[in-house]
Amino acid sequence: MLTALSLIFVLAYLAIALEHPIKVNKSASALVGAGLLWSVYAMTAADAKVVSAELGESLMGTAQIVFFLIGAMTIVEVVDAHDGFEVITSRIRTTKLSSLMWLVGFVTFFLSSILDNLTTAIVMVSLMKKLLDKREDRLFFAGIIIIAANAGGAWTPIGDVTTTMLWIGGQVTTAAIMKGVFIASMANLLVPLTVMAWVLRGKPVVPPTRIAGGGEVPQTSAFERNTVFVMGLGVLVAVPAFKTLTQLPPFMGILFGLGLLWLVADLLHRAKDDDQKEHLSLVSALARIDMSSITFFIGILLAVATLEHTHILSSIAAWLDHQVGRQDIIVMLIGLVSAVVDNVPLVAASMGMYSLTQYPPDSFLWEFMAYCAGTGGSILIIGSAAGVAAMGIEKIDFLWYAKKVSPYALLGYLAGAVLYILQYNLTH
Repeated sequence: MLTALSLIFVLAYLAIALEHPIKVNKSASALVGAGLLWSVYAMTAADAKVVSAELGESLMGTAQIVFFLIGAMTIVEVVDAHDGFEVITSRIRTTKLSSLMWLVGFVTFFLSSILDNLTTAIVMVSLMKKLLDKREDRLFFAGIIIIAANAGGAWTPIGDVTTTMLWIGGQVTTAAIMKGVFIASMANLLVPLTVMAWVLRGKPVVPPTRIAGGGEVPQTSAFERNTVFVMGLGVLVAVPAFKTLTQLPPFMGILFGLGLLWLVADLLHRAKDDDQKEHLSLVSALARIDMSSITFFIGILLAVATLEHTHILSSIAAWLDHQVGRQDIIVMLIGLVSAVVDNVPLVAASMGMYSLTQYPPDSFLWEFMAYCAGTGGSILIIGSAAGVAAMGIEKIDFLWYAKKVSPYALLGYLAGAVLYILQYNLTH
């Protein structure tokens, strides 16, 4: 059974990677792969009820992420419909792509540490559509946004789901993880940012052309624009605080915020006729979000869940522990594997393998795990939630990313890992 499951996952993964050459949408490959994996698992397992219970558990985790993604993407669409991003784009004066990339890289890095890497990627990639006309430029910027979002999320407890898992589990504490991983995360950003900005040197920023007087998109007043922008961004920023205060999962906070924004938007436009406010409504925004990327997300998460429940991932982790032995190399390999499969089950498997009595909070293993699992996903575009979201928004080709961005992301990953090991040895 395990061989069959591994083979199905590899084939599904190859179909996703080769989406354009074989002309099959990645969402179809992910959903077929998930369906086959769970079907084979259910038919070969001893107890079908146990498999159904595990599927329900996986579905709950997947649904939380999907609901969060739907809420965040809808909020971004509403802000965009009201020209809310004009508040930011009107203040960016740089005319060089290299200067803009430095600005975008640092803003994404620090924004990700406050929000989370998924939300930040959605906001920043959507913002690039307002700043850049050439698709090739936007794709390059999407690459640095993915790297910066994952690097920024790794060094705070609320910035990345794997760091959050370690924080909630007691493996890391807030002050220690921020102090210990910040330098490595910054190096993870600076190395690819320096190289990619150098590649773009001398190229001008080509802004999108705006069609005046088209009449298709209703104009909004400055008050409406600023209100929706501030409230939309406020909802996204408030989600971590909501989670801390209520102990409820983040998707509940984003849906609650979406409801409040919906209420305010309806009140703002209540005096307008239906035709005038149709484009500005939340109903219209929900219709515009990319459901193809949502279904891909569902498929890939459910597919990876079978590897977790059948203990394939934990077996690989145990084999590494036995064969390699060295903690730093094992954790770096886990980070590299997280570029291929979701880092959440990898970290979950690692948390199950190593006890807190053997490795106490804030030890080398846990801090280095937070860095490697958080940033290793940048190496391939489907290795992180930020990458999957950017892939859906800009329709980024897997092989294009592997060729144009992955080498720089790998350099940043290795640079940060070496710096963390040196820093730890010097301070301990």
